[in-house]
Amino acid sequence: MFHWLEKRPFLFAVGVFVTIAFAGLIEIIPDFGKASRPVIGTKPYSVLELTGRQVYIKNSCNACHSQLIRPFKAETDRYGHYSLSGEYAYDRPFLWGSKRTGPDLHRVGNYRTTDWHEHHMKDPASVVPGSIMPGYPWLFKNTADVDTAYAEMITVNKVFGVPYNKPLPTKDGGTVTVKLPSSVAEAHKMALEEAKKVAADMKDKNVKDMVAKGQIPEIVALIAYLNSLK
Repeated sequence: MFHWLEKRPFLFAVGVFVTIAFAGLIEIIPDFGKASRPVIGTKPYSVLELTGRQVYIKNSCNACHSQLIRPFKAETDRYGHYSLSGEYAYDRPFLWGSKRTGPDLHRVGNYRTTDWHEHHMKDPASVVPGSIMPGYPWLFKNTADVDTAYAEMITVNKVFGVPYNKPLPTKDGGTVTVKLPSSVAEAHKMALEEAKKVAADMKDKNVKDMVAKGQIPEIVALIAYLNSLK
């Protein structure tokens, strides 16, 4: 049989290609599937974090900031451990970005604080001299859209099986459970409780007044999202 195949170069080449391709798939697919599973410590976004993620997208933050740290020393020295595919298990859509006018933000929660973000979003140059990033003063006045975030939570839970209300392992060996609100009213209540914790570390009087009145400024939701990126 092999003697017959050796006399036919084309068929021999096709046979070799098919064999190597099949073997490659057998080796690659299991590892790919394993790598794409949620990394331990990765959890779904809370209602306020998801609200902030929508603020991030609405203001096109992903146009200037990537969320993808490549496995190069120059990047890991600056931004932290390179990104793993399983860390994006609950991201829809992915916000990898294609340009870095500003720094990568995938692990910004590890080295920036609420206070830093507040001043940076209000007047970037006052925090980072020479920054070309514009200020976003309207985020301190606009009310965040919790309703849409809640609707997204319901959708990703039903359609994609995002594990809300289930204990998930943490890096320290414990578990964490992100609750799925049972109604729009509960979603607002949960988001407001989270917002109070963020606003407590902020200085802007208008932000504090809005939260005290039961309103959530977009800046608070955005900071909650940025703080979750670790």
